[in-house]
Amino acid sequence: MDRDDQVLFRENHIDSAVLMALTNEDLKDLGIASVGHRRKLLEGIANIARWSGSRSNPRIASGAERRQLTLMFCDLVGSTALTSRFDPEDLRGVSAYHRTVTGTIGRFDGFAAKFLGDGVLVY
Repeated sequence: MDRDDQVLFRENHIDSAVLMALTNEDLKDLGIASVGHRRKLLEGIANIARWSGSRSNPRIASGAERRQLTLMFCDLVGSTALTSRFDPEDLRGVSAYHRTVTGTIGRFDGFAAKFLGDGVLVY
């Protein structure tokens, strides 16, 4: 939307709620004669509605939210050296390590997404 469109919209009291409901006919009534310009405006308005999370547009899924997600990968230091020194059956203690990590991250509302050897991918 260029500066002239912004002035035109402001002068006609078109705010964000009205903007989402504009039609091709509305743009004609506002004096936007160019078909190409009207199409570009309507496409831009649709993109704003799609990405803004506006509740005034029924095409947007209700209940959606944006949240921050933290990822962490925990790895047991020196475990590669241990595998060369001990029998594989003796290293089954890694499962105790996994349980300890899972319990710890659970206390902070985390989630163990995947176990990779002695490593744990945490959300």
